[in-house]
Amino acid sequence: MSDTQTLDEAAVSAYLRDHLPGFEGPMTVTKFQGGQSNPTFRLDTPGHAYVLRRKPPGVLLKSAHAVDREFRVQRALEGSDVPVSKMHLLCEDDSVIGSMFYIMDHVEGRNFNEPAMPGVSPADRTAIITEMNRVLAALHEVDIDAVGLADYGPEGNYFERQVGRWSKQYRASETDKIPAMDALMEALVAERPADDGQRTLVHGDYRIDNMIFDATGTGCRAVLDWELSTIGHPFADLAAVIMQWQMPAGSEGRGMGGLDRAALGLPTDQEFVATYCARRGLKGIDHFGYYLGFNFFRMAAIIQGVLKRALDGNASNPERAMKVGQYVPVFAQHGLDALKRG
Repeated sequence: MSDTQTLDEAAVSAYLRDHLPGFEGPMTVTKFQGGQSNPTFRLDTPGHAYVLRRKPPGVLLKSAHAVDREFRVQRALEGSDVPVSKMHLLCEDDSVIGSMFYIMDHVEGRNFNEPAMPGVSPADRTAIITEMNRVLAALHEVDIDAVGLADYGPEGNYFERQVGRWSKQYRASETDKIPAMDALMEALVAERPADDGQRTLVHGDYRIDNMIFDATGTGCRAVLDWELSTIGHPFADLAAVIMQWQMPAGSEGRGMGGLDRAALGLPTDQEFVATYCARRGLKGIDHFGYYLGFNFFRMAAIIQGVLKRALDGNASNPERAMKVGQYVPVFAQHGLDALKRG
């Protein structure tokens, strides 16, 4: 299949009848419209709701859309303090629907597109962000040897590796010259802090819209979208949260810029970082501006890839892809500003 918007339902149903214990049709398929990378579908049967997540078809950038890695890390985290959906199976046979896919449980609950959580009470906002902090610290305390993930990422300086990787990805999907992006890539190489030896599991895209919370409570039921996960430096994940919060508030920027956080029951950036440090027994974080600048850079590279896929006709949500692609220069400039602030 070459269409990211549809699924060969007959092929999926036949495959699941043969490979997924307990699966019984008929099956109804609904595509999730959120997200830009790996097309994701809800599969409803009379007795169960599943989610299918697949690689997009077509020519892809090397190492991108690694749904097999997503499957592996979530299966490894089952039963840990990091809530994830139950993994059922991974299909590596491209002949079934045209690309690799996996099946997991559909997790019921509520999902927030914006960290400001419009319509939620201040008390619940406080509790939800506190839970977000707890899960992040728990993620970085996972014993990667005990859960079988010690080889999930290479040794060495995480930021050196990531800046190199995403610079190559950016160049491979570059459509226009953006001076701020060129300057940011150079600065991230020149100003990289010395490696402090921390090596943990990292999510790679940790933010509130990648989490499912209790339908009526404030507990986290599942962390989603593990495509960028690896073994790396935990401060990259922490700075990713702060990066999003610094964007403009509202459905477009999806940040907290300009909001009266105290009135809304939301913490300051400094309070969130301090709570995280207390949970992990850290005295504080030096060079936080670098980690923040890195996250703005990586997000710029990601959305440049989204734009390129839209122009090539491969985007999961083409209309939104063209829209977010306009923000590459904005993220690049934010990255430079974060580095200057230190």
